[in-house]
Amino acid sequence: MKSPAAPPRDCPLCPRLAVFRAENRAKFPSYWNAPVPSLGPLDAPILIAGLAPGLHGANATGRPFTGDWAGDLLFATLLKHGLAKGKYEERADDGLQLVNCRIANSVRCVPPQNKPEPSEIRTCRQFLLSELAVLPRVKVIFALGKIAHDSVLKALDAKIAAHPFKHAGVYRIGKYQLVSSYHCSRYNTNTGVLTDAMFFDAVGKAKQAAGL
Repeated sequence: MKSPAAPPRDCPLCPRLAVFRAENRAKFPSYWNAPVPSLGPLDAPILIAGLAPGLHGANATGRPFTGDWAGDLLFATLLKHGLAKGKYEERADDGLQLVNCRIANSVRCVPPQNKPEPSEIRTCRQFLLSELAVLPRVKVIFALGKIAHDSVLKALDAKIAAHPFKHAGVYRIGKYQLVSSYHCSRYNTNTGVLTDAMFFDAVGKAKQAAGL
C-alpha cells in the first residue's frame, strides 16, 4: 500500500517554521525538532486531523499528540472507544497502537506560540491532501478545532460558510463525513469549553459515522 507524501526532515517550505525548528534544535538537542509524521494504519476508516505539534509534546517526541495534555485526553478517549490498544505513556516507544484511525496534523512543524500562520496552513495542506488521496478506506475525518476543521473543508473544496464549525457537528461532504470537536487542549479543558464527556461523545460520533 502506497504511503502518503510527507515533508522531509529539513522541510524548507515554510521559512518561519524552518527558522523556529533550527532554534529549537539548538535549545533542545534531544528533541525530534522536525516535521512530525502521521500516525496509524494506512487502511483506517477514520482520519483524525489535528492542528500542529506542541513544542514540548510532539515536537519533542516525534509522534502526534505525544507528551502533552492534548495527547493525554485524546489517547485515553481513543482507548476507551477501542480505537487504540496498549498503554499511553507519553513516549513514542510506549507501544501504543491506533486501531481503525490515523492522525495527521494540519501543520507538520511546531509553530511559535502554537499559532501557525494562514500561509503555513495552506502550504502544509498538500500533505493532508496526500493522506486523503492515498488512504483507501477513509470515510470519516475527525477535525480537532476550528483551524483543522476549516483546513479540511478547503482540502475538500467545500465552503466554510456552509459548514460552520461546531462541536460534535457532522457534515456530509462528497464521500466523506466531517465530524468536528473542540481541540483537546489544556486551555479548552481548563476553561470548561471542553469536558471529557463532551470529547468522548464527539469521538463516538466519528466512530458511529465510520460504521464501527
